[in-house]
Amino acid sequence: MTQPQEVIKYCPRCGSPHFVFDGSKSFKCKACQFHFFINSACAVAAVIVNSKGEMLLTRRAFDPEKGKLDLPGGFVDPMERAEESVIREIKEELNLDVVSLKYISSFPNEYVFSDFSVYTTDLGFLCEVKSFENMHAKDDISGFEFIAPAEIDFNEISSESIRNIIRAFKELI
Repeated sequence: MTQPQEVIKYCPRCGSPHFVFDGSKSFKCKACQFHFFINSACAVAAVIVNSKGEMLLTRRAFDPEKGKLDLPGGFVDPMERAEESVIREIKEELNLDVVSLKYISSFPNEYVFSDFSVYTTDLGFLCEVKSFENMHAKDDISGFEFIAPAEIDFNEISSESIRNIIRAFKELI
């Protein structure tokens, strides 16, 4: 019961209950003709590696998947570049300064929040940080740990898209 066609019942423009789902990816209001598309939101995830080659993974502080391992990152704000977003998110979550980044790959995801499916395209970036000296968990993470890529338990990772970004990184090393 989290799919948009199960949750959205009224036209956001005029409030009409005649807001019809097309069976694929959009709604159209029969009263005012407003056409609303279900599009993918953009999110970023950072792969950060220490001098031992271990990946920095965070623990989710909130649902969905509270307590599971994740890559640091989050949603791209409106009118924000993905590169700006990953720099901002790493600062917000870990108090780390990104000094360089390189795109890895992207993967689709279904992020269920407030009983509503938000479809995302998750962009993975390999990030180098200035220092780990002042790192601490902030924002929406409860903690962090460094884990060797070969030792990551994929059952503990929060989503399929994050598992795929980690796999894509492992193919590069």
